[in-house]
Amino acid sequence: MNDQKISELWHHLHWLSVLAQQGSYTAAATRLGVSKAAMSQRIAELERAARVPLVQRTTRSVRLTEAGQRLVDDTRASFEQIEHSFAQVRDLAGVPSGLLRVTAPVAFARQQLAPRLADFLREYPDVRLQLDMSDRLSSLATEGFDLAIRHTARPPDTHVAWTLCSTHSVLVASKSYLRRAGTPQTPADLQMHNCLHYLRAQDTPTWTLARVKPKTKVHDERITVPVTGQLAANNSEALREAALTGLGIALLPDFSAQTALQQGKLVQVLPDWQPVGAFAEQLYAIRPYSPHVPRAVTAFVDYWRQALAAGFAA
Repeated sequence: MNDQKISELWHHLHWLSVLAQQGSYTAAATRLGVSKAAMSQRIAELERAARVPLVQRTTRSVRLTEAGQRLVDDTRASFEQIEHSFAQVRDLAGVPSGLLRVTAPVAFARQQLAPRLADFLREYPDVRLQLDMSDRLSSLATEGFDLAIRHTARPPDTHVAWTLCSTHSVLVASKSYLRRAGTPQTPADLQMHNCLHYLRAQDTPTWTLARVKPKTKVHDERITVPVTGQLAANNSEALREAALTGLGIALLPDFSAQTALQQGKLVQVLPDWQPVGAFAEQLYAIRPYSPHVPRAVTAFVDYWRQALAAGFAA
């Protein structure tokens, strides 16, 4: 094989590394922005040039042969260095640009990110954004995301984390439900209500509330009450929609309840008591550590820190 032939295979080797990372032709093709047929053709061409099988195919996934894995391992550092160097050079232009891949929780993405995305992209016309809305905790390193928005008490130590804003939880219900079932006056009264709760592992769901001391906003008493209800869901939008129909009292993160509270479609229940421990109190943007952070990433983080600075008060 002459040098010219080897040089024609650089793209093929890169595609092989992406295939190893993604674990399937479909996922790898999506990551590269090409068709599955093109992906398969490039790998077949690389195997013919190498004269040995590089990929073991099954009905559900692919994995590399020993030869294929050796190729990926031996070239990975070089491709990472090329990517790093190109990102640095591109950023010399001083304008955020390029593809930015972000993953965010479904409810937060739909309610807070999506309505503002057009404004962000108009401000940065050279940025192309791919937004993955999923409650699954994606692996940024293996799935190629530049950033993840996480509603968490503590971001992973292996990542860089920027605080976007603080959040808190609220108890809400529709006026029609409260007229029908009565308005709770104390946390203990919740045991007599249809409580729409987030689906978690424990057998008996509980809500913990801390009384907010007037003026100081300090919590001076904490009570945990067992709750029951007709609906448990692992998505705050589903709980909010059920509360809007008058089904019961829902415990929601403030970013899910904000619009309905502002419009008067929901009202806050037990406003002198703050739900605690149900959801994290911080929203973060996180990414794996790297010595160079693309301008598109810093632009995205700065934009959303400013956009969310006011919080989610009703």
